[in-house]
Amino acid sequence: MELGGKGLIWKCGSAKTTKKIVLRMECTQCKYRKQMPLKRCKHFELGGDKKCKGQMIQF
Repeated sequence: MELGGKGLIWKCGSAKTTKKIVLRMECTQCKYRKQMPLKRCKHFELGGDKKCKGQMIQF
């Protein structure tokens, strides 16, 4: 028997579609590892050419 008030709480929402990019850097002398988080993005390319909008694709 429910005495009024809030009923069941339904969780509306979904999981995140992007992941945080993390750079794992390691010292060459002492092997110390450090992680540096970057922003969230769907696609990540390190050191590649930049993509521009409206540019023709060249082969």
